[in-house]
Amino acid sequence: MKRTHLPLNALRVFDAAARHLSFTRAADELAVTPAAVGQQIRALEDVLGVVLFRRTPKGLELTEEAMAGLEALRTGFLHFEDAVQMMQAGQSSHVYTIAAPREFFATWLAPRLARFRADNPEVRFNMVSDEDADFTEANLDLAVRWAEGPGNLEGAALGAPGQVEVGHGCWIAWPGDPAPHGEGESPPLSVTDAGQAMAAAVAGMGKARVPALLAQSWIEVGRLAETGAAVDTRHGYWLVAPTPQWRQKKVKALVGFLTGN
Repeated sequence: MKRTHLPLNALRVFDAAARHLSFTRAADELAVTPAAVGQQIRALEDVLGVVLFRRTPKGLELTEEAMAGLEALRTGFLHFEDAVQMMQAGQSSHVYTIAAPREFFATWLAPRLARFRADNPEVRFNMVSDEDADFTEANLDLAVRWAEGPGNLEGAALGAPGQVEVGHGCWIAWPGDPAPHGEGESPPLSVTDAGQAMAAAVAGMGKARVPALLAQSWIEVGRLAETGAAVDTRHGYWLVAPTPQWRQKKVKALVGFLTGN
């Protein structure tokens, strides 16, 4: 029988019924009905082509065929438990792989990761500069994305959404604000990210609408003196991850630290 065709659920029911020699007590353990236990046992007997239990005046008895495989089955379940514990131990490791925009990492995220590591010296970080990297291919734990929300992922907002104007003169475009002066006009300057837009504005090359959280980070490190008018936007920086990663203990700890929860 191929591994992919193993009736694992029915085998689990058989193990419980064999330990209790009672469909009723097995059902209580598994939180199902005795009838469901009976159905699983009959289905397993059909698959295996053997009888597993005999009813006697004293109750259920295991057949010789059932006894022959029971010890190996229970050893197998112990191996399953060991495998699950090993996988869970991997999730509780202290290595984080995080994708984030370069400029956001440099001015906002890096100082906070440094403080987190100061409190947790065993922690290690692997940074990926592509914020849109595939979680599976890059083996990510978390990503920081400039977006309207988490989409189909789990997520938490980093600060309030919004943009602010930085600099003076002609508009500077970047992917998060590709047409700041209106549709259909080519901007005098286009750059690849918000950090470059801010750097160009500070250098006197024009003005840009940039994430308010990023601009505030520049002010805190002395790279920017002030900002102009705030602009309402649904976009903001989001910490995101698929549900399995989001539920990991280590990810919850870091998310809580970065969001102040």
